[in-house]
Amino acid sequence: MNRSEEAGEVGQHTPVLIVGGSLVGLSTSLFLGRLGVPHLLVERHSGTSIHPRGRGNNVRTMELFRVAEVQRRIEEAASVLADNHGIMQTPTLVGDAGEWLFKEIDPGGGLARFSPSVWCLCSQNDLEPVLLKSARELGGDLRFSTELMSFEQDAQGITARLKSRETGEHSTVRADYLVAADGPRSPIRERLAIGQSGPGDLFHNVSVTFTSRALADVVGDRRFIVCYLTNPEADGALLPVDNEEHWVFHAPWHPEHGETLEEFTDERCADHIRRAVGVPDLDVRITGRAAWHAAERVAERYSDGRVFLAGDSAHEMSPTGAFGSNTGIQDAHNLAWKLAAVLGGWAGPGLLKSYDAERRPVAEATSARASSRSVEHSHPGYIPAPGAAGPGGKKGGILNVALAYRYPRGAVLGADQSAPIVPDGMRLTGEPGSRAPHMWVNRSGTRVSTLDLYERSMVLLTSADKWHSAAKAVAQLLSVPLDAYRIGSGPDAELSPASDTDWAEVHGVTDDGAVLVRPDGFVAWRSEGPSASPETALREALTAILDRS
Repeated sequence: MNRSEEAGEVGQHTPVLIVGGSLVGLSTSLFLGRLGVPHLLVERHSGTSIHPRGRGNNVRTMELFRVAEVQRRIEEAASVLADNHGIMQTPTLVGDAGEWLFKEIDPGGGLARFSPSVWCLCSQNDLEPVLLKSARELGGDLRFSTELMSFEQDAQGITARLKSRETGEHSTVRADYLVAADGPRSPIRERLAIGQSGPGDLFHNVSVTFTSRALADVVGDRRFIVCYLTNPEADGALLPVDNEEHWVFHAPWHPEHGETLEEFTDERCADHIRRAVGVPDLDVRITGRAAWHAAERVAERYSDGRVFLAGDSAHEMSPTGAFGSNTGIQDAHNLAWKLAAVLGGWAGPGLLKSYDAERRPVAEATSARASSRSVEHSHPGYIPAPGAAGPGGKKGGILNVALAYRYPRGAVLGADQSAPIVPDGMRLTGEPGSRAPHMWVNRSGTRVSTLDLYERSMVLLTSADKWHSAAKAVAQLLSVPLDAYRIGSGPDAELSPASDTDWAEVHGVTDDGAVLVRPDGFVAWRSEGPSASPETALREALTAILDRS
């Protein structure tokens, strides 16, 4: 301990301290940077991930990256897998055996009705450097090889003690809030004695990276995201890295039977891959291996005072469907705007309580769906207990899970609290608590999605001058960043529909109504028709939603 620490001195103050520099921590940094919130991120490892994993970025995540202006960079980093879409299941890759569980993520292009974005297959080792570069360009202070040693919190903030793993130097940082993005074994969650619910461990795999030039000929033109190989003597999951030479194979691992990671030698892994593929003399060179554990757990609470859990520290779920990392990134986005609002003084601290109220039920519903999808896909190594899929049974696809989940409770008014967190189908029609509808509009001669409007402020959409004027007055009265857009074809309209789409019908209101959307793109409140006093109605809604009482 250095003298400044002995004297109780704090070397730095930061509004937000992020612990963990993987996908969720880096996304938190990116989103806070976009909102102008100074922050410090610390990560104990020396750099970003080097293992190709966590590759499926769903449409909602890509919407967030679109608004954050990193979508193009991510698509460039993911270009090598741009034509990989389907999921196969087959006992061997030799011949024409097997079937496509699905061949296209978006058959028929129907997704365009709901979103300006699409799914993107970008492995974690390719995505994290993009997020890191973008976060640093926004002024984020991101320090790798830096470990959180301990922390204490009081009514005013967090005192954290850090250690440089390169120099051994200790330092003390004072933060207003701490975001724990420190993984499934989260020391911060353990320190806070936050329990977890759920079935626990589901199965274990060893992820093996390898090279093989001949495998591309065996695969042929089958451009899958993943292929489940079901030979009972050598099952596993095959994932392409570049469709040519580099591959990943997930082999079942059973530590519950005493099997150790050391038993997965190069020879054993190569032999397993050859038998699974169905080519006994396939050229296989093992380049690495990493154990991973699939589990279904959700933290019993997402916060403790000024500390917030995000990503794997808050929830673990089966990898089937790629829900885990996406749910974590969306945690970060939900929390970032609320921290920005409270730190900026335009929301009360009670707004932060809505983080748990909104995100924890989403994780519970999504993790159940992920486990049931593992059953549907017969994921290698997963032998579910009878009835394990339970209420998370098949819901007819994953788009509703990725895009149509809702917040019945939280920083919303007028939401149907009896509605399911994940509906059976797609319904994005402007109900409070749901992601606001997407429609193309023209703004100052530029075609944009309505989703592009939601990031740094509350937004009011309307066609009525009375609502527009009320928004201007209430924004000034409450000192709340509130952008009001009149939608129509008249000279005073800030937005005009890019087609003959009726914006009011899409958002579930009349032409005299109004829709209030949060910075994260979720509908906070709406007036389906005119109001006797638009200013009073809007002021009362914002006061309640933002905890301004």
